[in-house]
Amino acid sequence: MTEPTATGEPRPPSRRELLARACHGFGGLAACSLLADAARAERPLVRGPHFAPRANAVIFLYMDGGPSQVDTFDPKPRLQQDDGKPFPMKKEPTQFNDNGNTLGSPWRFAPHGESGIPVSELFPHIARCVDRLAVVRSMTADFSEHTNANYFLHTGHGLQGRPSMGAWFDYGLGCASRDLPAFVVLNGGLIPPGGLDCFHSGFLPASHQASVLGRGEEPLANVRAREERAGQQSRKLDLLRRLDAAVAERLGHADAIESAIANHELAARMQLAVPELTSLAGESAATQRLYGLDDEYEPARGYGRQCLLARRLVERGVRFVELTCPNLGTDRWDQHSGLKDNHERNARSVDRGIAGLLRDLEGRGLLDTTLVVWAGEFGRTPFAQGRDGRDHNPFGFSIWLAGGGIRGGVVHGVTDEYGYKVVQGKVTVHDLHATMLHLLGIDHLRLTYRFGGRDIRLTDVYGELIHPILA
Repeated sequence: MTEPTATGEPRPPSRRELLARACHGFGGLAACSLLADAARAERPLVRGPHFAPRANAVIFLYMDGGPSQVDTFDPKPRLQQDDGKPFPMKKEPTQFNDNGNTLGSPWRFAPHGESGIPVSELFPHIARCVDRLAVVRSMTADFSEHTNANYFLHTGHGLQGRPSMGAWFDYGLGCASRDLPAFVVLNGGLIPPGGLDCFHSGFLPASHQASVLGRGEEPLANVRAREERAGQQSRKLDLLRRLDAAVAERLGHADAIESAIANHELAARMQLAVPELTSLAGESAATQRLYGLDDEYEPARGYGRQCLLARRLVERGVRFVELTCPNLGTDRWDQHSGLKDNHERNARSVDRGIAGLLRDLEGRGLLDTTLVVWAGEFGRTPFAQGRDGRDHNPFGFSIWLAGGGIRGGVVHGVTDEYGYKVVQGKVTVHDLHATMLHLLGIDHLRLTYRFGGRDIRLTDVYGELIHPILA
């Protein structure tokens, strides 16, 4: 109460007194507004497809470092003719600027399949699957530095903090498996520049973040119970549930608490599911040979195993599986020097396993419902860096897609006669994301999440479907 005036009437409080006494109330009003926004954001506009999907899972074969388009899927005779000559086009700024003359490809190209699509001799096994592929030769990126380009490819945004595309697929569609997460990363040995934030849930609820499975007998930390007596672990989990529930009841909605509860429950189920998933004892010798598990090159055996695990994951209802590259002791596909030796080692490590994956999916009737995407974060220059390398090139590079809803045996887009820049059918990362979502039945314009005062989507305010490659 304020002191009375001389007439005995209550004196109205001053503005300073009113603000001092009401500050907690104003804070409560603000908190109510924020909590209401959070509650609205937690209710996705879709928890299932907007329309009939062509595929129900994605396997993303991430080629870390940027394979060279003119050495893999985009042959350029003019590049061979001018090998060693000064490069005639204007050169854009590159990562290191130690740029030399035109550099022809060290590998021959040959047409394959009924489609006659030319593929480099780097990929003898994938070449035999070319009629299943839609090769996009006109891919572009907005960044020429690995970390930003990786964030852009994975999240549609060049800076750290946005949700990965796998998290968006989980948010929009959920998981068809009760015992496994919807978004799984198979770590072949190399986490890309940008780190685990490439697979983060960003501002989406934490339950949509990727689960990263490593190699070896225990691909996930603590996947086997450590307790000595039966029932001890279940009592610990019951205690955690009661504690979390008590905090949630006291504080109300909180993503950190609710995601922790969901993750604890999923982790308990994964202790039973993951050992069965990663055991290949039930796979036939023929299947294991198909994936190259008998290859004399150890990285090929390791990557083949990852490809086989990817098939086993989508069979069990996992929505989005990403494979990272094996660690060869070199700088990924990032050949600023030693192009011939290191591109050959990278290609040898992945070629047989990827071809085996495509054939196995098709043989089991899964390729029609599984979208397979092969891509790096950018390509490489058609002129040399130093004597025998290529620098980063985001202005025109090649990727390919196969499987659910994709027209096989087609090529989309054209780069110039040197393979430097796109001249026809330009495709952006946002277009790729829009097309991937479309094939799983999601309209990229409608899959949004309220954050920072606006509805945000994976494709930002961009994205067009790549219609020529759709079946």
